[in-house]
Amino acid sequence: MRTTSDQILLLLKSKGPAQTAALAQAVGVTRQAARLQMEKLAAEGLVEHVTERMGVGRPRRSWSLTPLGNQRFPDTHAQMTVELIEAVRGEFGDEGLDRLIKRREVSIEVGYRKALDGATALEDRLERLAQIRGAEGYMAQWSRREDGAYLLVENHCPICAAATACQGFCRSELALFEMMLAPARIERVEHILAGARRCAYVVTPWTSSTSQP
Repeated sequence: MRTTSDQILLLLKSKGPAQTAALAQAVGVTRQAARLQMEKLAAEGLVEHVTERMGVGRPRRSWSLTPLGNQRFPDTHAQMTVELIEAVRGEFGDEGLDRLIKRREVSIEVGYRKALDGATALEDRLERLAQIRGAEGYMAQWSRREDGAYLLVENHCPICAAATACQGFCRSELALFEMMLAPARIERVEHILAGARRCAYVVTPWTSSTSQP
C-alpha cells in the first residue's frame, strides 16, 4: 500500500505540477496534512514549488518534482544498459547499433500487433497501445482533443538512459506508433530528452483533407 507521500509523488509524476489543495483532495487528506507532507518532501529535496498569484487572495504554491524526485521512478537497469550500448557501438559502430535497435523494433512490433489484433477503430487501438505502454512502465494515457485529434502521453520513460545514449530508441518508438496507429499522422510535440516533463504525441486521424503519411 502506497504512503501519502508516495501517492503525492506519483500524482506529480503522472499529472504534472499541482497546488496543495488539489493534492490534498486527490489523496484524501486535509489541506493542512498535505501542506505538512509537501514541506517534508521539499526538505528531502524531492519536490519544489513556484508561487502563483491567482486573482484576489494569497499567492498559491504550485508543486513539481525535482530531478531527485524523478529518480524515485527508476530508469530500468540504466547503468548496465548504457554500458552495453557503448560496448556495441565500440565493437560494431553506429551502423551495428542501428541494426540492433531495428531488430528490437521488429520484435516489439510483433507483440504489439498481436495485442492490437481485432481493434480497428483508432480509439480502440489507442486504448490498447496505452495499456501496453503503461504495463511497460511508461505511465501512458490518451485523450481526445477538441479539434478531433488525440493526445497520447507518456509521463515516464523507463529507458531514458538508453535513449539519451542513443536517440535511435526514440526514432524507433515513433516508428512503432506510426505502424500501430496507421493511417493516422503522429507528431511528437513534447520530448523528455528535450527537457519536457513528459513525451506527448498528437495523433491526427486521416481524412480526405489530411495528407496521408
